[in-house]
Amino acid sequence: MALLALSAGLPAGCRVSARSADVTVSGQGSSGAAQRAGTVGTAGSACALPVTFGIATGWAAKPVDGLAAVASHGVDGDTMDGLLRQGPVTLVCELDARPAGAVGFLRVSTGKPGSGDVRAVLRADVAAEDGTGRAAYRSFTSGGLSGVRVDYVRTSELLGGSAKESALAVVTRHGPVVLHLGGLDSAEHDEMLPAFELAQDTLRSR
Repeated sequence: MALLALSAGLPAGCRVSARSADVTVSGQGSSGAAQRAGTVGTAGSACALPVTFGIATGWAAKPVDGLAAVASHGVDGDTMDGLLRQGPVTLVCELDARPAGAVGFLRVSTGKPGSGDVRAVLRADVAAEDGTGRAAYRSFTSGGLSGVRVDYVRTSELLGGSAKESALAVVTRHGPVVLHLGGLDSAEHDEMLPAFELAQDTLRSR
């Protein structure tokens, strides 16, 4: 697991909740122009997950193994757990947009069964990030799954400004799953958004 991935958008220490008013709307996602190149989440894919979804052309998926990162980078277990955990979920898979020409990641996190309802899971995930605001929540359905999506803005001193981010959550019998899209800036986010919406539209429970 690349340490670059850990420094670009994972929780790191002090966290504050979003304070802006949230907006709730209902609607379906749109896969836009993203072309599907395969499926992530099945037993034979790069990451075995409680859900499956389509991966856009050029994106590269890889599992995130906290124990392996501890061994290879000399980071203690508690620190690594803090980096990988956000709210009630823990990072388990990354989809890298760089092979497709963008700078950012679609990250997949999972939690234990009984972690809460889908809206509470997503709100806790957003609240665990620093500098979030202008969060707009909406419900969606995909392949029999009912979920909640949020689009918001995150202000980061590390990145030197504000950028759009998006996330969605569903709850399966194996526990909650959160997909989070983050990039260097809002332009990168907009470029990667069709891949995120492809994942949303093709989301299925295993």
